[in-house]
Amino acid sequence: MNIIYERFCLWLGHLKLSRVIILVSVILFVVPLFTHYYLSKYESMSISQGDNALRYNLEAFSDISTKNVADLKVRIEEMLRIKASVSTELRELEAKRGRLQREAAAASSKADNAKADTVSDSYKLYLNGSAITTLPYWGGDGRNHVLLNLARRDLSVGSGDAFRGASTGRAMLAQSTFTHNHFRPGFDVITPPALGPPGGDVWADCAPISPARRKYLLSFQGLQPPPKGLDKDQDGTLISLLEKMVKTAPASDVFFLQFECDPPVEKRVTLPIGDWALCGTDRSRRAVLRDSTFVLILAPADRNYVTTALLQARLYEALRSGAIPVVLGGDRIRLPYEEVLDWKRAVILLPKARVTEMHFLMRSFPDADLLALRRQGRVLWERYLSSVQASIDSLLATIRTRLHIPPKPVPHTVGLPAFNDSYFPPRVEPAAVDAEPEETLGPLEAPYSSPTYQRNFSVGLLHGYELWNEWGEPFALYPQLPWDPTVTSEARFLGSAAGFRPVGAGAGGSGREFSEALGGDRPREQFTIVILTYEREAVLAAALARLRGLPYLNKVVVVWNGPSSAGAGSWPESGAPVAVVRGSRNSLNNRFLPYQLIETEAVLCVDDDAHLRHDEIIFAFRVWREHRDQIVGFPGRYHAWDLNFNNGFLYNSNYSCELSMVLTGAAFVHRYYLWAYWRVLPAAMRDYVDEYMNCEDIAMNFLVAHITRKPPVKVTSRWTFRCPGCPVTLSADETHFHERHKCIQFFTQVMGYTPLLSTQFRADSVLFKTRIPHDKQKCFKFI
Repeated sequence: MNIIYERFCLWLGHLKLSRVIILVSVILFVVPLFTHYYLSKYESMSISQGDNALRYNLEAFSDISTKNVADLKVRIEEMLRIKASVSTELRELEAKRGRLQREAAAASSKADNAKADTVSDSYKLYLNGSAITTLPYWGGDGRNHVLLNLARRDLSVGSGDAFRGASTGRAMLAQSTFTHNHFRPGFDVITPPALGPPGGDVWADCAPISPARRKYLLSFQGLQPPPKGLDKDQDGTLISLLEKMVKTAPASDVFFLQFECDPPVEKRVTLPIGDWALCGTDRSRRAVLRDSTFVLILAPADRNYVTTALLQARLYEALRSGAIPVVLGGDRIRLPYEEVLDWKRAVILLPKARVTEMHFLMRSFPDADLLALRRQGRVLWERYLSSVQASIDSLLATIRTRLHIPPKPVPHTVGLPAFNDSYFPPRVEPAAVDAEPEETLGPLEAPYSSPTYQRNFSVGLLHGYELWNEWGEPFALYPQLPWDPTVTSEARFLGSAAGFRPVGAGAGGSGREFSEALGGDRPREQFTIVILTYEREAVLAAALARLRGLPYLNKVVVVWNGPSSAGAGSWPESGAPVAVVRGSRNSLNNRFLPYQLIETEAVLCVDDDAHLRHDEIIFAFRVWREHRDQIVGFPGRYHAWDLNFNNGFLYNSNYSCELSMVLTGAAFVHRYYLWAYWRVLPAAMRDYVDEYMNCEDIAMNFLVAHITRKPPVKVTSRWTFRCPGCPVTLSADETHFHERHKCIQFFTQVMGYTPLLSTQFRADSVLFKTRIPHDKQKCFKFI
């Protein structure tokens, strides 16, 4: 290669420059000539071939068009005929639509005319008495019958008193308007008018309970027609005194009193009773009531009436908007279901003669009393007046209470089993787990179910007031209640000792004597553990293994929330029956379903990754037995006020000396609250839990605090749970806490207030950190 390179360089050195220039010039001239020649020839050939192809295609198309021109004409004519037919059909449909619209307009006009007739002076509502007597079970006098009349939205006297002048015999009447002559106390029932929806959640119609004091101290809107005939109060003097009260009141007390309607009210059917008609629309009245601390309700001028539909409509609207009703003439009027409802906790009843004292009385209420009155009014409205369904349920419950007939038992939830009857995963001895402290915590016994339905007839007699006015569940019969009474101390030894296990046989004690008996003021009982899990078989197996040898454990109910079937592998032996149920869908609300499998009052809700020692569980169980109506558990949380935006509470999991929630990932609750979660808690809160897959524990804390007005009870010093090796949980996500902020604020909006109450103590055993003699033992070694 080197020799060739050297020869080329030698030749290039002898080459003359003129020869190189000539050679390059020839190349530059010849190459373009050859390129132009061949390109021109190729282009002419392509054009010729293209013309031939185009000519061929045109000739072919021409041949086809020539052959099929007759068929094409036929087809066009056919399409024209179809077009004409469709046009005719469309015109007929349009004409038919016009006729239907005219008929609908005519029907609407007739309906409007009919509505106008029902409220005109010439129209009166009559009861067909002869038709009533032909009822199959009338029996001649109507005994054991209830005739119900729900006043219509027009609130006319005719609609409220449909039985006026009719012969109803011994039938019980239930309606909104009664006179002294026709109302039979203790027999007839006063019902509210049908102003609400048929049923369902009504929280969206309510106003917030706070602040306690609103823009107007007192409001009133109404028009009283000129009195005529009969014995009537002189409301003119009453109005003068009210106007004088407004003039002499301090500037800080703002009143909204309107005794004339602007615009005037429509003409309605009215008997000469001197009742006050409603002004404006429902929306306009609601706007005023939401700004009113108190609202004035005047009894009808005709003293013969004990209640009217208009008066009850004012009561309905006041409670819905959170305005505290002040009824002048309250000494002679009656309110709905008053034999079972304590209206004095929600309504101020004054005789008209005390109108001069009314301003002083309203100013004397502190904020706490105002909020208590408003809250109780909302509770009564939501449960008994808000909807047609609530009114009918309340009517039936009132009659049932009179007759001392218990309601129907509350239905259970039958869980869908994860395994069929012929198969359950084989049990194996659990692997070695963290050794529990060598401590006797209680005897290992066979499963023992809590007694059920022992107070079917006595609960209404002893706690009827609480059922109607506090717990709010007179519509169903429960197996047990958190408020069931217990026997006196000496009765446990004198004739009522069955089931009781006093410490040291009654002598007391600590150490072994304490651990061998439950003691306390309640008979012996056990608890059920409900574990919610989602396709974490290894974590679940570890949780079941830790339960082995746990005293007082009745049963373990595993709620399988995953879409796939539960694993068919071997499960560790827990020492107690284990039932696995599948949720109908993946919902955190499934944790609180009242499964029929749960047979104890005490229910320990546990997450599958919550690691609790046996002594902690037993101690929490003992504490719960003394606080059965509260949540008793371990992880404490707090609702903290948002200082940045000042617009509500936030979820706080930091260490704090004050707490208001105990998370149900490790907490005891009474079985009753599992039903209350689905029957008392508004459905909107459960839907919110499903939407965010979060906050079911906050919802349960809201519910229990709302019913009991008590805070939860935290036990031991444990604040959080750590599960080494467990998969990442939902709570580890940063958005988890932001969602919980929203949950607290939304739940507050639904309930109208934040029911959570704060507590500043936790529960430890009696002798914890107490110095005792060496020959004595403590209640628990580490608690």
